[in-house]
Amino acid sequence: MSEHVPTSRLARGTKLGAAAAGQVLIRSKARLSMLGRSAEVRERLSEESTMRAAEQIVTVLGGMKGVAMKLGQMMSILDMDLVPADHRESFQRKLAVLRDSAPTVPFDRMVRVIERDLRMPIEQAFATFDETAIGSASIGQVYRATLPDGTDVAVKVQYPGIDRAVRADLQNLVMLRRFVQSVFPLIGPGVIDELAANMELELDYHREAQTQRRVADTFRNHPFITVPDSFPELSGRRVLVTEFVEGMNFEQICELDQDERNRVGEIMYRFYIGSLYQFNEFCGDPHPGNVLLAKDGRVAFLDFGLFNAMSEEHVEFELECLRAASEGRADDLYALLDKRGFLDKDVEVSAEECLDYVLAASEWNLIDAELEVTPDVAGGAFLLAIDPRASEFQGMKHQNLPPEHLFSRRADFFTFGILGQLGVSANWHRIAREWIYGEPPATKLGEQHQQWLKSLEGQQ
Repeated sequence: MSEHVPTSRLARGTKLGAAAAGQVLIRSKARLSMLGRSAEVRERLSEESTMRAAEQIVTVLGGMKGVAMKLGQMMSILDMDLVPADHRESFQRKLAVLRDSAPTVPFDRMVRVIERDLRMPIEQAFATFDETAIGSASIGQVYRATLPDGTDVAVKVQYPGIDRAVRADLQNLVMLRRFVQSVFPLIGPGVIDELAANMELELDYHREAQTQRRVADTFRNHPFITVPDSFPELSGRRVLVTEFVEGMNFEQICELDQDERNRVGEIMYRFYIGSLYQFNEFCGDPHPGNVLLAKDGRVAFLDFGLFNAMSEEHVEFELECLRAASEGRADDLYALLDKRGFLDKDVEVSAEECLDYVLAASEWNLIDAELEVTPDVAGGAFLLAIDPRASEFQGMKHQNLPPEHLFSRRADFFTFGILGQLGVSANWHRIAREWIYGEPPATKLGEQHQQWLKSLEGQQ
């Protein structure tokens, strides 16, 4: 992988433009070659064409980093039927490279970012600093170091010039919406707009350090959730210093037995989904690379660049919708969505269609039944909800999802996608009834969490 990340809008736009032109040629040639062929041959050529198109996009996303890499990471979480079934496993492995591999940016260039941002020599800030990156994010690399007092820390450092690259990506993606949607039809204007609104937040590591410290304080002494503390005093806009957590990564967690995977899955569900309804804030970027299983059995959650708050009014609205949907009250659900401004008056949608749409996308945690989450189940729900190629629910796909709720839906779908990769089973609705209806816990983890919540009340 190249060590140089192009930052100008022209250079980065040229890459996307070349890919777009390549798609047109690939598809035109495939259509022409299909004339007079049998159905079997047409299907084979269509698959080959799709694979070439998909692999070209992976290459472009991997080379651009920034927002484009973020889209690649989004694609890697869900099995979104972008390629033929026979090739899907291979394609997911290619996308996983976007998620996990660190580019080879020379350390001397990264040191300059650190020293400029912290306004001190690296030797003054850290007692030791390993020059080999231990991981990567969409906009930076992660290193291991120790503070002068001996504390082990992780240091996330932005790629040089990535801020300019991100802004160039945002402009280019807006220009090339039609191309992006032709390859990834489920990435609609709302998703691109949401990325544009939130990627600027991810560029501010000092803000993230402050957020992470607050969340770490919230979950301190939790029985099964841990958030590494941050050091805002040692962090800048381009450098983030946090406690180092030793533990199993997501791929290693996936190798554990079913009972342990189920336990980790429930913990992830409680943190990524339950936090919104219990604390009015949540992580908008659920991702396998942001989860570790610590040695003490707790699950550690990393990366708080897209940690969002929601007003109590909007949280209560979502809970009212969940209650209406889970109880099958179609007319009440329609009235709630209409009052909030979800429904486009120019597109006719019935109350039953509203209910069916919500259940199709979210019944995994609205129906009182044990459910094994697989990649097919998670990806199928996502596609049915937002992919314009699907014939179902066309009226609902033209409705208006307010920005404050778009982010929480993304968190829902991506959490579902991660659980699918983990291959876990639970009665997710019984767990969710704790926050939907305020009912007593239905699981041992729920009982532990409830006791912890009561201890927080005693401290106030």
